Amino acid sequence: MGKSTERVRGCAIGAAVGDALGMPLEFGPMIPASALVRDMRAGRLPPGTFTDDTEMALALAESLRASGGLDGADLAQRFVAWHSAGPPDEGVHTRWVLSAITRGESWQTAARTVDPESAGNGSLMRCWPVALAFDDLEAMLLASRQQSALTHAHPDCLAACAFVNCALWLLCRGHDKSAAVEQALEKAGVTDELRTVIESAPRKSRSQLKNSGWVRHTVEAALWGLLTTDSLEEAVVQVVNLGNDADTAGAVVGALAGATYGLDAIPRRWREALRGEWPLRSGQFVGQRELMELADTLAALASHST
Repeated sequence: MGKSTERVRGCAIGAAVGDALGMPLEFGPMIPASALVRDMRAGRLPPGTFTDDTEMALALAESLRASGGLDGADLAQRFVAWHSAGPPDEGVHTRWVLSAITRGESWQTAARTVDPESAGNGSLMRCWPVALAFDDLEAMLLASRQQSALTHAHPDCLAACAFVNCALWLLCRGHDKSAAVEQALEKAGVTDELRTVIESAPRKSRSQLKNSGWVRHTVEAALWGLLTTDSLEEAVVQVVNLGNDADTAGAVVGALAGATYGLDAIPRRWREALRGEWPLRSGQFVGQRELMELADTLAALASHST
């Protein structure tokens, strides 16, 4: 089964709009169900602006495009350049690892040297371009883990990236969301602990979801949003309004829901409000058109990936 262009584009733009919608709600409390935020708002950035979640995903996408696949050295160089430019938003653990590489630590070992027990969501938030850039499933799973290991080497982080990207890979090829999640569980090689989180996610109540920066909580919140709603808008709205790490959970559920429902399911008001810049290309705008073109380029790259 071939990839759907609408689902591929939906994945890329869904991730960015989920990030931007969650941006003003990050680190805040859970929003009451009677007052859910449904439109782009200003926060630490102007309305519709995506954060480091999408900026790092764009850097990953550009590395995949330039290298014709996952090249760890090239990716590390791009991440370090982004870090050195002083982005206004950067995860703590990611900053520590990229700082260590800047000081001369090997990119192959920096994440394990800095804090091997860190199981944050900083690699999960950016992983979606890998799902679009490979036709071979096993190669895609390997690359998903490799891009994570550069900054987040904990087994849960590696497994979460492989699982979410496997689900995205299947969704972009027309599988329905329940089947994609079930198959991804079997194909991605998740840890036992993460499997328990994934299987129990749709049975959780809203009040039980912590939505913290822990990668297990992000996977849990994103799957809860995807599997307990019937539209992209509702999936993203429900997740970002959990508060706490709202932008990252929004990016993950946005990618999943975008690959499930396709580009046209993303509200026009969200797409038109979307704004940001290319990493390391000062003044070069990124909106829905640029993200669609990027998604198409990654999908074309996949036909040549091994």
